[in-house]
Amino acid sequence: MEIYTIGFTQKSARQFFDILNANGIKRLIDVRLSNSGQLAGFTKSTDLAYFLDVICGAEYVHEPRLAPTKELLSNYRNGRCTWAEYEVIFNGLMDERQIATTISPTLFDVPAVMLCSEATADQCHRRLVAEYFQRNWENVAIRHL
Repeated sequence: MEIYTIGFTQKSARQFFDILNANGIKRLIDVRLSNSGQLAGFTKSTDLAYFLDVICGAEYVHEPRLAPTKELLSNYRNGRCTWAEYEVIFNGLMDERQIATTISPTLFDVPAVMLCSEATADQCHRRLVAEYFQRNWENVAIRHL
């Protein structure tokens, strides 16, 4: 199974949807905590579902269980915890939420991408989620778009 990840920051709508189409994405799993604010731009949840359908023939799924808590995100953004601390806390949160068993691998039975805002996956929770699935499910390959 291949799990793709993508961030929308520093991408135009054209670039973003071209990348999805080039990789045959048929399901976008939104793992953002907040998916409807003005900063979301063309990826506001209500607009994104429409764009995905029309431009890519893809489905939109919001999965908030794969998002950090407001407190954790705030602590990291405000420098109250380092990225290394964030990783430990977030991985613990996924264990607590029993993500490996409460999220079905069938979510990725079509080419699917997890969406967050960060431009790269290096310091983004979408990478941590993908790696968590890789550790807990069989035959998972990760591709960051």
